[in-house]
Amino acid sequence: MEPIWLNHVWEYRDIDRAFWTDKLEEFMPDRIIDAHVHVDDPSTRIVEMTEAKRKQYWVAEVCEPMRADELERADAVVYPNRTLSHVTMALPNLEFDMNADNAYVRRESAARDWPTLTVLDPHWDADRIAQELSQPGVIGLKPYYSMISNDPDTRDKHIEADIFDFLPHVALEQLDARGGWVTLHVPKADRLGHPSNIAQVRELRDRYPNVVVVIAHFGRCYTIAHAKAALPQLAADEGLYWDCSAVMNPDVYRYALDLIGPQRILYGTDNPFFYMRGRRTWTETGYFNFTSADFHFNRDKHEPADVEAGYTLYLYEQLAAIRGACEDLSLSRDDVNDLFYGNAHRLIEQIRSRKTTWT
Repeated sequence: MEPIWLNHVWEYRDIDRAFWTDKLEEFMPDRIIDAHVHVDDPSTRIVEMTEAKRKQYWVAEVCEPMRADELERADAVVYPNRTLSHVTMALPNLEFDMNADNAYVRRESAARDWPTLTVLDPHWDADRIAQELSQPGVIGLKPYYSMISNDPDTRDKHIEADIFDFLPHVALEQLDARGGWVTLHVPKADRLGHPSNIAQVRELRDRYPNVVVVIAHFGRCYTIAHAKAALPQLAADEGLYWDCSAVMNPDVYRYALDLIGPQRILYGTDNPFFYMRGRRTWTETGYFNFTSADFHFNRDKHEPADVEAGYTLYLYEQLAAIRGACEDLSLSRDDVNDLFYGNAHRLIEQIRSRKTTWT
């Protein structure tokens, strides 16, 4: 069959169909919620991407905004014969008109019954936050350290910020009063295990117990060393949830599922990033993304042509890693269903039932 365009330069090919049929078809549940996906209106971009930023970080090169209709179309391609829903959010990026982009995400997600998180401006006051949370379909907030202020050359100007610098107490007070959801991408080059991150997550949970806290990307623990340094410090908190978006490491999945259990982990992709074609390798505390496309980050690190010809989607490599971990740990079908659907569904429905009282 002819390749099918997904997003940016990424296509769905016969090799992906074969990968799904051989390695994923019998494993994947009928219903899936992707609890971490970005949709955007490309027309809301107000600052053009710079070459300096493209060269600085691979994400800036591989990501192009994905509209809601494009996501919906891609769902039918990459998850054949499955029913998909999403927790949607705009890309938290001050190079976009975030008011307009948030409005686009709300409107398009509501039309598809997808719950959404409003990207938080950390400078908003309580009234503005309350207004955002009252919008139809909104179940919570998506904070991010790049929302503190923009830098045309780097997204990491504020990477060493504290959590409360970009998820301020005024926002947490509004969320706590409503029992709303927050998906937290932790800061710091040292990732979740940095002492201030651990201390502030604990403070957040103590002071705002009604907030549904979802730690994104397993706390950016993409390597087993980072996971072992960080996850045990918070794993005992049964009110804390984790999404696995952008994680591909099989060792991390085995460790997290064994330590935390399958009932507090939510499937997520971080799409459109994971339509990328290729594979990832790891060092003790780092990783490298191989891909057949030609970008600054991999220009001198291509693999042989016959190896690249065998690449599938990062999304499928992620799903294969999840399957391997579930089978290694002898998880049940109910556990797998919870991981991919049930856990997120329960949280969403609980918040939707509370939202009738939000003002």
